[in-house]
Amino acid sequence: MPAQRNPTRQRLIHAALELFAVQGVTDTTTRQIAELAEVNEVTLFRHFGNKHGLLLAVIEDAGVFADLGQTLIRQANQTSSIYQALKDYATACLAAIDQVPAVVRSVVGEAGQYPAKNREAIGRGFTQANRYVAKYFETVIKRGQLNTHLPAEKLASLLNGMLLGYAVIEFTSEFHQLWHDRDDFLENLVTLFLQGAVSPSSDLTPAFSGLVPFASLEVLEPAIATEPIADLPAPLVHALLQRAKKLGLQEYAIVYVLFGAGLSPAEVSRLERSHHSSDPHQQSLHITQGAMRQVPVNQWIMGKRYGSYTRNPLTQWLRSRKDNQPAMFLNQAEQPLAESELRQLWQTVAEGLLAPDGKPPVIEQAQQTWCIDLLMRGISLTDLRLLTGWDAVKLQPYAARTREKTALEQAIRLDQKA
Repeated sequence: MPAQRNPTRQRLIHAALELFAVQGVTDTTTRQIAELAEVNEVTLFRHFGNKHGLLLAVIEDAGVFADLGQTLIRQANQTSSIYQALKDYATACLAAIDQVPAVVRSVVGEAGQYPAKNREAIGRGFTQANRYVAKYFETVIKRGQLNTHLPAEKLASLLNGMLLGYAVIEFTSEFHQLWHDRDDFLENLVTLFLQGAVSPSSDLTPAFSGLVPFASLEVLEPAIATEPIADLPAPLVHALLQRAKKLGLQEYAIVYVLFGAGLSPAEVSRLERSHHSSDPHQQSLHITQGAMRQVPVNQWIMGKRYGSYTRNPLTQWLRSRKDNQPAMFLNQAEQPLAESELRQLWQTVAEGLLAPDGKPPVIEQAQQTWCIDLLMRGISLTDLRLLTGWDAVKLQPYAARTREKTALEQAIRLDQKA
């Protein structure tokens, strides 16, 4: 607005921001602000009414509210991925708050001393910011044809509350142990919202990026009978991982890769140490034979988190190695683990456990479970095809099984609402 471009007004805002950051809001006087801005005190009162009116202008001018909201609304037309929408907004919001950490600390610590009308004004600022974010989510949700268990404004309110809570904790204490770093917080926050607040509409495949309607999946379904996919339930997957953990570092790493990367037993047995790459933002394996490709190794498996990208069962196993063998997994003779030996290991881990069909789980079900888990969490069939190297025909039963699970979850939610 024209008032915001007024040079005198801007000098006052910049002077206030500088002093608030150093001294806090309470200990900063209007005279000090006016002197630093090289104007008289009456000019400050004419523009802002009082010090707390100036504080509101400082917050708004910092870009935490309107500027960020307007940018988000423009960005909403560029994505139909609710995951990316949540991640982009949360990242941008924290980056904006990072510009004024001292002011955030001051507002949190001193807000109780502000006059009621100024607290009300700051509250209006938060409310307006929330509306911008709600419009952002509404646009993305409509584009992605998604269902949400909460209205967009409530979704935005909860997300903003969590982000502000994060900022308060980060800006007031660096000694907490609530999360590893900001990326860790953001990944967990987005996962929480995806699992608890958002779901695909009943006639869509659960793929938040590259959405594919279930109607189009029906075209892929075969005219002849196919072997059904027998993915494993979350408690059984967790039990298998915990059993492997008790057997040793390598055993735990193998079962982790089976469920976390979706590889076949043959692919796992051919892995080499050089095929693994890891940094704080991702972990992946390079498949160099057969369908050559790069695949992620997930932190989250069936709703449970197994370490971070840099510290997990696989990285711990690799760091423990003292040998020079290039193979990723070894047998007792310290030679590359053969596929037959891998299958024997699986039988040891799965001994005494039963899948929902009443039979012992087989190793192929790990890959099937990974595929279904990714589809349920939002990946598209197109992207899954790239990660697995499979053709559309092989993915047909996975589309059918995902539809079954989605329908079941939808029916359960309806029953719970009733």
